[in-house]
Amino acid sequence: MSPRDQRLQDLGFPLERTTPEGTLVDPLTVDGDIIYASGQVPFDGDALVSVGKVPSQISKEAATAAAALCAANVLRAVRKHLGSLDEVERIVRITGYVNSDPDFTEQHLIINGASQLVRDVFGEAGRHARTALGMAQLPLGSSVEVEMILRMKSK
Repeated sequence: MSPRDQRLQDLGFPLERTTPEGTLVDPLTVDGDIIYASGQVPFDGDALVSVGKVPSQISKEAATAAAALCAANVLRAVRKHLGSLDEVERIVRITGYVNSDPDFTEQHLIINGASQLVRDVFGEAGRHARTALGMAQLPLGSSVEVEMILRMKSK
């Protein structure tokens, strides 16, 4: 197991717990050395674990943890495709979506859960550009969704 794979697992995200795949879209698209990862919602295996509006139905702390889970789901999909997270040169960009109450303005703090996880796993290679957006609703009523763009190491 690679050091990054081990770090993800040590942070409480078992590597084998990948999310269900859809039938119309792929979890990843690779174009040259760039990986475009589809948005992931907070599934823990087959169970969606964070549903509702932030902060009236889901606390900010729970939504932040859900954002980390979304990021872990992206990383697990990447690992499944590449065989190891050590094949990733760096995280380029994260876009995070928060199912927000109309007056909620701290989406950036919620998506810090995803940003912190990739920094914990990748170190400096986890520094990235980011956008955090508030949404009226997300798929399945999820509280958060995270997508990423990553660069693979040159072969």
